[in-house]
Amino acid sequence: MFAMKLTLILLGALLYLVGTLCWLFWAGPELLSTGTTEALIYALFGTCAWLLISFGLAIRIIKKARTTAGGR
Repeated sequence: MFAMKLTLILLGALLYLVGTLCWLFWAGPELLSTGTTEALIYALFGTCAWLLISFGLAIRIIKKARTTAGGR
């Protein structure tokens, strides 16, 4: 069971890393360089989604590390 959990954690970390690198170095700059209104709106909402995922992941990690923080 531990190997399965470790595999899923590593897979999730790898997917997050690949998604972050693709957004920051490929998709985001490409949308910004296009310059159309539609592309800028996509870039704005894509960045907002990436930030929400990042903050949600950080909160999950903090709550998981502090088991008494969630519910007493």
